[in-house]
Amino acid sequence: MSNVLIRKMTVADAPGVHAVERESFATPWTLEAFVAEMTQNPNAYYLVAETEEIIGFAGLWHIADEGHITNVAVKRGARGNGIGEALLIALIGQAQQLDLRAMTLEVRVSNTPARTLYEKLGFLYAGTRKRYYQDNNEDAAIYWLELEGDEL
Repeated sequence: MSNVLIRKMTVADAPGVHAVERESFATPWTLEAFVAEMTQNPNAYYLVAETEEIIGFAGLWHIADEGHITNVAVKRGARGNGIGEALLIALIGQAQQLDLRAMTLEVRVSNTPARTLYEKLGFLYAGTRKRYYQDNNEDAAIYWLELEGDEL
């Protein structure tokens, strides 16, 4: 998709990010949660993808020497155009700038498109969190990406 800008999220972006979140997840975060991430969490780093409006976002928590990807979402009509991949590549770049050792995330075991993307970007499957998702008790697949030569 051409003319997509990826940039750091601001508090003013929270309503647009929340709209994408609500469309994308069965148990979405609240608008207040996104505002709190921007105003109260010094270890949060979020990106947005926008054209005329916000069409995607991705978040990372910096915890010790690791990055935990909190959420990645792209608006339904914009999916399949490389936006999620571009957001993840930018998050990986941010993690490298922070000298993080590794990144991790959980994803629904049924979310094949997301799992395929994570694997394409070098994330390795590391196990399962049983009944992780509260809406339907679905398992989560755990993925890790090493950012330097250390073993996890």
